[in-house]
Formats: sequence, C-alpha cells, structure tokens
Amino acid sequence: MTQLPAVELHLHIEGTLEPELIFELAARNGMALPYASIDELREQYEFQDLQSFLDLYYSNMAVLRTEQDFADMTRAYLARAATAGVRHVEIMMDPQAHTSRGVPLKVCLDGIASALTDSEDEFGISSGLIAAFLRDQPVADALAVLEELLAMQAPIIGIGLDSAEAGNPPGDFVALYDRARRANLKCIAHAGEEGPPEYIRQALDLLRVDRIDHGIRCLEDEELVQRLVDEQVPLTVCPLSNVRLRAVDTLAGHPLPQLLERGLNVSVHSDDPAYFGGYIDENLSQVRTTFGFTAGQMALLAANGARSAFVSDARRRELLSDIDAWLHGQSKGGPEREDAQA
Repeated sequence: MTQLPAVELHLHIEGTLEPELIFELAARNGMALPYASIDELREQYEFQDLQSFLDLYYSNMAVLRTEQDFADMTRAYLARAATAGVRHVEIMMDPQAHTSRGVPLKVCLDGIASALTDSEDEFGISSGLIAAFLRDQPVADALAVLEELLAMQAPIIGIGLDSAEAGNPPGDFVALYDRARRANLKCIAHAGEEGPPEYIRQALDLLRVDRIDHGIRCLEDEELVQRLVDEQVPLTVCPLSNVRLRAVDTLAGHPLPQLLERGLNVSVHSDDPAYFGGYIDENLSQVRTTFGFTAGQMALLAANGARSAFVSDARRRELLSDIDAWLHGQSKGGPEREDAQA
C-alpha cells in the first residue's frame, strides 16, 4: 500500500526521546544514568497508568541540557516522521518541565525552533510549535511562563494543557487560556483520557479550546457526543498510547470505530511514540489491520487531521489534495472517495 499522507497534531516532542538518544545525550553531558544498558531502560516501558509513564518521562528529560540537545531530539523526530509520511506536524513542548530543573526557557525553545525552521526544506514537513502547560502545577506558574514566552516573542502558535489529568480539571486554567486568546494564540487541551466527560465540557466551555486532545471518554455522555458532532470539534486520538497507558484494555477494544461511525471529527496521532510502541505510521497501520478500515476510512482520518490543523487555507488545500491523490491511487473506488471528502 502506498503510504498515506499524515498530519500529526498530538505529539509531545519530549516523548520522542528514544533510549539510544537518551544514552547519547547523557554521555555528551557527562551524566550517569540509573540504567546499565539501553535494554535495561527499555524494560521500564511497561506502564500501569498515566502517572507511571510520567514518572519515567520526566526522569529521562534530565539528559536535555543544551540548545543542541533539544535540536538533536527534534531533528531525530522529524527524520522519523518523514519516513512515516508526515506532511505537517504541530509539536507540543513542555517548557515547565525544563525551567523547573534549571534549563533556561530560551535554551529549550531555541533548540526546538532551530530544527523546525528548516523542517519543510529538509524533511518536507511544515510545522508549528505549541507550548503545553502542566495541569498538576499551579496556574500562576503557567501564567509566568506564558508571559515570558510572549515577552521573548517565542515562535509558538498556541498553548495546550497536559500531564496528570485525574483530579486536575481544565477549569483551573481559565486565566491562562484567557491570556493566550488575548495574545491571539490557538488553544488546545488534553481532556477525556483518564478524566471524565465533564473535563471535555470544561475545556470547551471554560477554556474555549479549538481542539480536544484524546477525548475518548466522550462516548459516556450522549449529549456531549451530539454536541461534538454538531460543532465538529477535533479530537486528536492516540490509539497505541491509550492501550499502553491502560485507558483501554486492548486495541481491539478501542472506541475509535465508534467515534468515526458517529461522525465525530476524529484523527489518529502518536502522542509519545518513543514510549508507546509506535509513530503515526504504526498507529495508522495497526488501526487499519485491527478494525479492517477501508482506504476511504483511512483517508477520512487523515483528512480530519488536515482540516483540524492550524494552517493557512492554502496549506490545508495542499494537504487535502495529497490525501485525495493517495485515495485515488488505491484499488477501491468511488464511495470511499466520497467518505474522505465528507
């Protein structure tokens, strides 16, 4: 099968740190790791829930010290994304996870941005950068970091809300999102992965987000589902991540088919691919195999991503044209093309 053009909207750049690069950066920075080998580190990648993942995720970030470290991590992701068929990516970074351990905001931002500046010429991938804030930290801390980003005219297109969802409702961050909108930034938030459907409602009503990251628990609230369908709110779903973090028991039990069948604006992404067993191509391949999706359904997932991206109308037309060309190149015919354009 010719590779499906992909739009990656739910990707944490720190979650692309592969064990090999962790060891390389540790050696470069003269750091001792608590693991004797790459294989020993990989053995830690069995998670009971979101928090057990976050503990390792933040621990591994300690190897990121210099602008070059952040640039190398970002370029490694872009190179892998290019092989996965990614045409556009909107990368989330966690500034608080770095400033809290003494890394200046400018260091991490400049390193990531330097790689993204050349992403289209070097890898054929257009890109945008989103500053994601930690919901288990005080909103005052997030506001202080956002003000610093705005003062330095950071090349970000929006803000997000991530980290431990349970017990940390979106409504706590109204002031942060109000400030972001005044600065003309796009707004997204993780909601409805571990947290209840009410968190999705709060993200929509209180934070007034443009997209919901995850959102899979919306199916527990029929009124919410209808609203999401009517408003075509984008849901950036990460199937392999949901399985690895035990949000769903198995991929076969994932609600993606129901979300698609109900007419929700759902697309597929990789979240933290170094930790969850798959970049976006692997996510797409496994959901197609597991659910028996047609070429038209796969194109619809990709087109939903393109329509939900924070890009110019011209770039959106290019992305949709690439997806349509892929679909026309598949062996199956007309009705699936209509699905992709619906």
